Amino acid sequence: MSKFPLMRISASMPSNVLDDLDGLVKARGFKNRSAFLMEMIQKEVAQQNQRHGNEIMAGTITLFYDHTVIGLQHRLNELKHKYVAEIISSNQIQLMDQHTLEVNLLQGPAQYLQIICDEMIANRGVKTGSLYLVNSAIPPIHSLNPGRTKSSEKEKKVQYE
Repeated sequence: MSKFPLMRISASMPSNVLDDLDGLVKARGFKNRSAFLMEMIQKEVAQQNQRHGNEIMAGTITLFYDHTVIGLQHRLNELKHKYVAEIISSNQIQLMDQHTLEVNLLQGPAQYLQIICDEMIANRGVKTGSLYLVNSAIPPIHSLNPGRTKSSEKEKKVQYE
């Protein structure tokens, strides 16, 4: 159950646009127009925040590159080390014709994540790349606040020394 009450709205549009909407709802497998419109609005809000906001967001940078370009993988790894606080994980799959598809999971201020993405895409050999962000944050992986653990006081002392 949602923590926010559902509100009813009304919208007017030309019949051809409504037909397009119904086609999208069916093609994408949504149960109804409302579910599709909610997903579309949430995506637009995330993109707006990505472009103009600086709230903490989670997302991915997806890169498609030619791994035979000399120094490219080294330069990408240097960027991952430079932004180790934001880039949580990186996964690569080797494709046909000396190509690699790489997905980096990251979190941080939206505008800063866009800068990281731009730096990665700007490397010679990267054929394409994109940043996808959502209006949510990844829970902390580790906390230095010993009061949040259920360990005994002795274990806490050893754990955080």
